[in-house]
Amino acid sequence: MPSKNPNGMTVLAIGSVPLIMTLGNSLLIPILPEMKSELNISQFQVSLTITVFSVAAAIMIPILGYLSDRLTRKKIIIPSLFLYGIGALLAGLAAAWFAKPYLWIIIGRTLQGIGAAGTSPIAMALTGDLFKGGMQSKVLGIVEASNGFGKVLSPIIGSLLALIIWYAVFFAFPIFCLISILLNWFFIKEPPRKQPPPPIGQYVKGLFSVFKHEGRWLFVTYLAGATGLFTLFGMLFYLSDTLEKQYHIDGVIKGLILAIPLLFMMSTSYITGSKIKKKQQLMKTLIITGSILMTISFAILTFFSNMFPFISILVLSSIGTGLILPCLNSLITGSVGKERRGFVISLYGSVRFLGVAFGPPVYSWLMDWSRTGMFLGTAGLTLLVGILSFFLVQVKNPSSNDTDSLFKKLQLQTE
Repeated sequence: MPSKNPNGMTVLAIGSVPLIMTLGNSLLIPILPEMKSELNISQFQVSLTITVFSVAAAIMIPILGYLSDRLTRKKIIIPSLFLYGIGALLAGLAAAWFAKPYLWIIIGRTLQGIGAAGTSPIAMALTGDLFKGGMQSKVLGIVEASNGFGKVLSPIIGSLLALIIWYAVFFAFPIFCLISILLNWFFIKEPPRKQPPPPIGQYVKGLFSVFKHEGRWLFVTYLAGATGLFTLFGMLFYLSDTLEKQYHIDGVIKGLILAIPLLFMMSTSYITGSKIKKKQQLMKTLIITGSILMTISFAILTFFSNMFPFISILVLSSIGTGLILPCLNSLITGSVGKERRGFVISLYGSVRFLGVAFGPPVYSWLMDWSRTGMFLGTAGLTLLVGILSFFLVQVKNPSSNDTDSLFKKLQLQTE
């Protein structure tokens, strides 16, 4: 049965999974300029080390989400973490020993991406299985904060490891994966399934029913999640490149600077997840507010290039992202029953990964095209998300005390 009072080690085990997933891209951000120099590759090629990871994850997430509905979450998470570590090990060995390592690094990153597909989205589904009511939203907030905490730590850890040698980050992944594997192995106790999984035809029919009735607002939440990660990693890519080229800042100092906006996002995510409970109207309000903050931040950044005011204003967008993501997690996790939760959340995970995948290469192109156009275009995208959220997602707050039933009454009323 779902629990109202989580065991601390259970929450730690669940939280370790998105933390590991986040390290997959964020840990590489500080070393991308040095990787470009050491391997003598183009800006686009170095951005592909982020993209192939995220595209592989985006493709595999729905498949592993479906399998987690048929099997158990734990049976997907642990092998995925193992593959994630193996891919990193391959990339690290290639960088250390191969004469032409780039192709093998890409292969290793692809394996990492496939492994990452069975991490964060499945952890969200697992949270929905194990907890209910306001505790579910709180743990989902911890999951998102863990995601943000990984982003905060990554630039610092990546910069410290780069002091040894630029590819040392690849050898750190297997260590982190092993810790998460052990935590999940010993502390995740999934309740037994009361019924066998439905036949594939019935399963697919149920999914069509979910998207028929909830599809439009789910589309908006999927777009909002993808946009949040797209702009976050795009801006980190831009900031990392600017710090090194314009200010000649690298190493740990660069990692600490990159961690500043991420720290604000993590803190906001944790607080938001703790406060929203199952308050649908509050979630919608925070999604719109977060979109507005991001829009204002990106529009104002057009006029600032000096480092201190730039980062101060960028923090505003990070706070906006921290408001949005926990609300999206709670809305989507509660929108569908346990038997199809893995697939629906995994689709959400896919579009988030696609946002990460296209962030660095798109921003690489935008940086060469127009700095002003980059920021105004980003502001326009986040404004669109806010407008769609305002008009398409309409919620009701019934007086019923059964908080789990709230999401069943979530619907669009756009007619």
